[in-house]
Amino acid sequence: MQLTRFTDFGLRMLMYLSKHDRATPITIAEIAGQFDVPHNHLIKVANRLGKLGLVKALRGRNGGLVLAIAPEIIRLGDTLRGLEGDVPLVNCEDPPCALGGRCLLTGALRAGLDAFYACMNEYTLADVSTGGTEVAIVTMHRNYLANLGVASHH
Repeated sequence: MQLTRFTDFGLRMLMYLSKHDRATPITIAEIAGQFDVPHNHLIKVANRLGKLGLVKALRGRNGGLVLAIAPEIIRLGDTLRGLEGDVPLVNCEDPPCALGGRCLLTGALRAGLDAFYACMNEYTLADVSTGGTEVAIVTMHRNYLANLGVASHH
């Protein structure tokens, strides 16, 4: 199993936002530049994260994205399932499988996928955004602000 790039970008966005004051929005342009990801793709990611209730978009001149809830509450398994779309690991319909629904593989794969999401729910966004991750994100943001000529508050 491999997570989609969409999910990868969503997790990066959430981790980046988790290290910033929720009163100070971060632009999609900043996140896109930091991770070298297409801006338009991140708009779609931010939209999905908004629909999942994880991110709020603030409009206006000083607008941007902020976490909608605390990183200590955001469970990785639920987030992954929301970003991945809760699709089965195999599609028995396309192309149609000769076993025609008599196969036990799909049930086993579903159980494995459910176990994966349950295991990931043992971790929060806060858990994976500390240590070296936190240092890297804070450094990235400081460098971004320095390139803009803005004093950092972190």
